[in-house]
Amino acid sequence: MRIELEKRANPSTLYSVLSPFLALGLTVIAGGIMFALIGKDPVSALYSFFIEPLLDIWSLHEIAIKAAPLILIGAGLSICYRSNNWNIGAEGQFIMGAIAGAIVPVVFHDWHSPLVLPLMLVFGMIGGALYAAIPAFLKAHMNTNEILTSLMLVYIAQLFLDWLVRGPWRSPDAYNFPVTRDFAPEAILPELIASGRANLGFAFAIIAAVGLWLMMRYTLKGFEITVLGQSERAGRFAGFSSKRMIWFSMLLSGGLAGLAGISEVSGTIGKLQPIISPGYGFTAIIVAFLGRLNPLGIIAAGLFLALTYVGGEAVQLTLSVSDKVTRVFQGLLLFFVLSCDTLIQYKIRLVFSRLGQSSEGGAH
Repeated sequence: MRIELEKRANPSTLYSVLSPFLALGLTVIAGGIMFALIGKDPVSALYSFFIEPLLDIWSLHEIAIKAAPLILIGAGLSICYRSNNWNIGAEGQFIMGAIAGAIVPVVFHDWHSPLVLPLMLVFGMIGGALYAAIPAFLKAHMNTNEILTSLMLVYIAQLFLDWLVRGPWRSPDAYNFPVTRDFAPEAILPELIASGRANLGFAFAIIAAVGLWLMMRYTLKGFEITVLGQSERAGRFAGFSSKRMIWFSMLLSGGLAGLAGISEVSGTIGKLQPIISPGYGFTAIIVAFLGRLNPLGIIAAGLFLALTYVGGEAVQLTLSVSDKVTRVFQGLLLFFVLSCDTLIQYKIRLVFSRLGQSSEGGAH
C-alpha cells in the first residue's frame, strides 16, 4: 500500500480563503493540548500567550517592533515565491544588511551628520541585496539550487558577524564583551511616537508591503511575476526572461531583508552583537505563507507572528515554561498552514498492490 496525492479538479474557493484561519484554529487547539500535557492550565496559558499582550501599551509597541522585520522580509519573500524562486536565506541577508549598514556608525564613529542614518539604511539594503545576489548568480548562470545555496549562506553570515564583534569591530570600552561601539544618537532610528519603543522600521514595513501590493496588482512587473511563477514556458512566449526575474526577485527580497536588519540594529539594539535576530528570516517564511503570499495579508500575518514572540515571553514569566514554546507554536502554525493548503488542493489516494495488480481507493 502506498499513499498518493491526487490534484483536485475543482478546489474549493471557500476553503482556500478560510485556510489561514483553519490553520490558526488548529494551532491554538494543538497549543492547548501541549500546555495540558506539560501540566499547565490551557485556558490561562493561551490567554497569557494571545490576549494579555494586547492589553498593555508596552506590549503593543513590542509587537510593532517585532512585526517590522517580519513584514519587511515576508513581503520580499512573497515576490520570490510567487515568481518560483525559493529564497530561504533571508536570515543571512538580514545579518549582512545589518553589518553593511553598521559600517558608518562603527568605522566612522567620529563623523556626526544628518546623513549618517540615511546612508546606514542605503548600505543596509545594498548589503542584503548583494548577499542575495550570490544564490541569484548561481541559479541564473549555473542552475544551482537556490534553496541550498541561500540556506548555507546564512551560517556564513552568522559566523562573519560573530568574528567582527569579537575581533576588528569590538568596542574598546566594552570590557572585552563581544559588541561594537554604541551607535551615536544620529545613527538611531527615531521612535514613531514618544510613548513607546516602536520606531520607523514599522513604517518602512507598512510602506514596503503596500508598495509591493500595488506593484503586483497594477503593474506589468506584477503580471510578469505571476506569469513566470505559474509557467516559465508561458512567460517565455510572452517575452519575459526567467533569468532577469531571478535577479529581480532575489535582489528585491535581499534588499528588504537588509533594510530590516539595519532597522533592527539601529532602532532596537543600538549596536552590533553576536546575535541580532531570534530567527526573523526563517519566521518570515511562515509569515509569507500565512499571508497567502499577498503583501497586505503579510501585514496581518506579521503582526500575529510578532504576537507569538511577545506572548512566548509572557508565558515564560507567568507560567515558568521554556522559551522554546514560541518555536513550537510557530512550527505548528507552519505545519497546519501547509497541511491545510495541501489538502485543499489535493486529495489523498490509497493505492493497494497485490500480486502485481493494484486497487485504488480515495479519501476525500
